[in-house]
Amino acid sequence: MRLAPRSLFGRLVLVLLAGLIVAQLLSFAIHMHERGELLLQASGVRSAQRVADVIGLLESVGPAERRRIVGVLSAPPLIISLDRGPIAPSDPGEAGSARAALFGAMLRRFLGSGWPVEVTVDAVAPAESWGMHGPGGPGKGRMRMPFDPAMHSPGQPALSFVSQVRLRDGTLVTFDSRVPQETTSWPYRVLLSLAVLLAAVVVLSLVAVRWATRPLNAFADAAEELGRNIDRPPLAEAGPTEVVRAAHALNTMQARLISYIRERTGLFAAMSHDLKTPITRLRLRAELLKDPELKVKFTRDLEEMESMVGATLDFLEGVEGAESSVPVDMTALLESLQADLSETGGQVRIEGKPIRPYFGRPAALKRCLGNLLDNAIKYGGSASVKVDDNGDRLEIRIQDEGPGIPPWDIEKVFEPFYRLDASRSRETGGTGLGLAIARGIAQAHGGRLTLENRAAGGLEARLTLPR
Repeated sequence: MRLAPRSLFGRLVLVLLAGLIVAQLLSFAIHMHERGELLLQASGVRSAQRVADVIGLLESVGPAERRRIVGVLSAPPLIISLDRGPIAPSDPGEAGSARAALFGAMLRRFLGSGWPVEVTVDAVAPAESWGMHGPGGPGKGRMRMPFDPAMHSPGQPALSFVSQVRLRDGTLVTFDSRVPQETTSWPYRVLLSLAVLLAAVVVLSLVAVRWATRPLNAFADAAEELGRNIDRPPLAEAGPTEVVRAAHALNTMQARLISYIRERTGLFAAMSHDLKTPITRLRLRAELLKDPELKVKFTRDLEEMESMVGATLDFLEGVEGAESSVPVDMTALLESLQADLSETGGQVRIEGKPIRPYFGRPAALKRCLGNLLDNAIKYGGSASVKVDDNGDRLEIRIQDEGPGIPPWDIEKVFEPFYRLDASRSRETGGTGLGLAIARGIAQAHGGRLTLENRAAGGLEARLTLPR
């Protein structure tokens, strides 16, 4: 099973969409990384600035005032404690150590030199409450604070910067600051903007690809129509430069084919027509022969030559005729052939009928079907016609009960003047142009004609004509 689309439009759209999606995903990943780093850094700057301001305020007042100020300023996202012991050692990992070092550097910058500072970073579960540790250290004398959902992302741990600064009189102040939710939550506005951008680019890509491939579709339709009608109007030479060049090449090829076919048709028609004059003179001279047996032989040879000349003219007229295409009632055409053949003893059975008239050359189609029916009756005694029309193509199968054709000769019988060894007599052999004319007419209508030996015996000629 092939996953890649077969059409050029589908392949271009697939490549563009895949490239756009990969580019958007990479851009989003880079944005998320840079955004997290910048927000963490900005949050650390704000926290460090606030810690430095609080330290300056506490340093300027006495011990009693400090506790009152701490009680007022200690609130999420910054919890301040005067009774907590030294920070317990922890292993925050490589990323946590880097953030702790960055936060400590910013805090020292705002405080100035001479202030001992200890900083660590912890990952706290979102359901964990804010805590202030008492003098006994972690887990002892802890005062609980209500959990604030606005400070956390669902299911994601929050980051806690725990820093300790010793005042001039030896008092140890502990600051526990949490990173706001905006540093860890999904950037929905960014996602929405990326989705809108992706949708806009996809729509523009579809329009651009359709606009670019439409001339190719017109070019393909023109080339297909050229196979049906060599005299079709030339393709409009408009559009992009490449399309104009291709259309010009197609029109030039069409003009050359028309010229070549007309020259060839005229040459063969003139030769076949001119041969009639010496054949007529030979026929008159054969009448003057006194030997009856020789006279009969000459007459038969002349009749065969005249038949070949007439068949050649019919072949050129059937394949290259200038007959116009019109809606053809195929049921009426088959019934007329059935009536004509029944007058000469031929039996033709018709099953099925077309859904609607077929747009084609009526005289050429009659000659094509007539040749196939003649062969079926000549070699099989009778013919059975089965019509199948599905709206997209018209299929006519002509079956006989004759001896069939050797598999190696099935394609050769379509060659002009080719006759099977078993039918080379003048009575049944013909000129070998009937099937060539029939296939030429089928191809002129954009269809195909094939032969196939039936399993039950006999031959089936299948004429398929596209709608």
